[in-house]
Amino acid sequence: MSDLTLPNYVDGRWLPARGGGVTDVVNPASGAVLARAPITSAAEVATAVDGAAAAFRRWRRVPATERVQYLFRYKLLLDEHLDELARTITEECGKTLAESVAELRRGIENVETACGVPMLMQGTTSEDVAAGIDELMLRQPVGVVAAITPFNFPGMIPLWFLPWAVAAGNTIVLKPSERVPLTCQRLVALLEETGLPAGVVQLVHGGKEAVDALLDHPAVRAVSFVGSTPVARYVYRRAAEQGKRAQCQGGAKNIVVVLPDADLEMTTRIVADSAFGCAGQRCLANSLAVTVGDARGPFTEAITEAAAARRVGYGLDEGVEMGPVISPASRDRIHDLIDAAEGEGGRVLVDGRGRAPDGFANGSWVFPTVLDGLLARGATAGTEIFGPVFGLLHVETVDDAVALINERAYGNMACLFTRSGAAARQFRYEVEAGNVGINIGVAAPMAFFPFSGWKDSFFGDLHAQGPHAVEFYTQTKVVVERWPDAWSRTF
Repeated sequence: MSDLTLPNYVDGRWLPARGGGVTDVVNPASGAVLARAPITSAAEVATAVDGAAAAFRRWRRVPATERVQYLFRYKLLLDEHLDELARTITEECGKTLAESVAELRRGIENVETACGVPMLMQGTTSEDVAAGIDELMLRQPVGVVAAITPFNFPGMIPLWFLPWAVAAGNTIVLKPSERVPLTCQRLVALLEETGLPAGVVQLVHGGKEAVDALLDHPAVRAVSFVGSTPVARYVYRRAAEQGKRAQCQGGAKNIVVVLPDADLEMTTRIVADSAFGCAGQRCLANSLAVTVGDARGPFTEAITEAAAARRVGYGLDEGVEMGPVISPASRDRIHDLIDAAEGEGGRVLVDGRGRAPDGFANGSWVFPTVLDGLLARGATAGTEIFGPVFGLLHVETVDDAVALINERAYGNMACLFTRSGAAARQFRYEVEAGNVGINIGVAAPMAFFPFSGWKDSFFGDLHAQGPHAVEFYTQTKVVVERWPDAWSRTF
C-alpha cells in the first residue's frame, strides 16, 4: 500500500491539502493502492481560485504569441514523457498501454492545435461603418475557468481544455477525478517545467465539495465538465444559475447500424474495438447494434465470436486487448445491468460475469458480453452501461434504424456500416447525433473540430476543441470609434 498523499498545485507551489480526508487511488487490475488523493476543502479551493484571479490580471497582458511558446515547449515534454504518462494511465485507469498511448496522442494534438490561437483569436474590423466611424470586434479572455475531468481519459480530457484556455489568455483551475489523479498530477508537473508563470494553472483534488466550490466561486467565469448525464445536468444548472458559461459533456448510448451490404470482416473488427476498447468506458463506445434485414445472422455470429476471443488482462502485459473496469462498484453495477437485461427477456450470447485473468483475482473485471433479444424500448437498451456490454437489436429498414436512434434521449454518436452512398447520406442527414461515423466505429473529432454532442449527451452551446474552444474561452468586445481629425477630413 502506498503512503503517498498527493499535493495540490497552487500559485506555483505544491502544497498539502488540509481538508482532512483522502481517497484511495486504486489500480483496477490488481486492487493495489497507488496513492491517496486529498479531499480539498471549499476554503482551499477558494484560495486556488483567488490565486488564479490574481494571475489572470498579469497573464491576459502577455501577447498570444508569447503565451503559445509555453505550449510549444509543453508539447515537446509530453512527447518526451509519452511512455511514462501512458504507463501511469494504465496503472490508475486500467486500459491497455496501446490505448493509453493513443489517448495521449489525441491530447497532444490539442496542445498542437491550440498553438494556433494567435490566428484563431483574431477579431474583425469594418472601416467607415458611418462617416469617419470604424467598428472593431475583439476577442478577449473570459478570466478564471475551471475544468472538472472524468476517470476514463485522465490524460486526454484535461488537454481538451487546458491548452485552449491558457493560450486564449485565461487562467485555469483543474479538478481531476479523484479515482485517477496521478496522470493530471504529472501533466501539471511537466507544465511547470516549461516555466509557465505561477498561478496560470492550478490543480486541486477532491470530490463534490471541491466541485461545488468551483461552481459557486464568483471569480470562476466558465466551467468545462465531462461525466455522466445526471452530473453534467447538475453542473450545467448550478453554473448557469451563477451566470457562468458551461460546457458539460454527458453520457451516451451510441448505436451502430449494420446494413446487409457492409463489409462483414471490417465491420466486426471495428465495432468490436469500439464496443470493448477501453473496457467500454468511453462516451464514444458503440454499445448497441441495430442490424438491418439480412445483416442480422452474419453480424450476430461474427460479433459473438469476436467478443469471446478478445484477450483480457493487465494493460501492461503484452498481447492484452482489454483491461478491467474502473472499480468494484462499477463491476457490480454492470453485473446488475446484465441481470436486468436477462429479466427483460434478453439472451446472454457471451457472458463476461464472474471471470478474472490468472493472477488478478482482486481486480475489477468484466469480460466482453453480448446481449441479444433486447426490447427496443426496454430499460437495458436505453441505459448507459459504461462497460464492455454490447446489445443487439434488429429492424427491417434504414428508416426504422434512424427512427430508433432519434427517439433516444442521448445524441452523442451514431455510426453506419454500408457500401451504399445513398444510405450513408440519408443517415448522416437525418440522424440526431452530434458525432456521426460512416464505416467508422469511434467518430472522435480531430482537435481542430468540435467534439459535438446533442440532446442529453451535452449541456451548453459551445463544445470542446477547435473553433468552439476559442469561442468558449473568449468573449467578444465591439468597439465603435470616431476620431475628430478623421471625421473633419471626411467633410
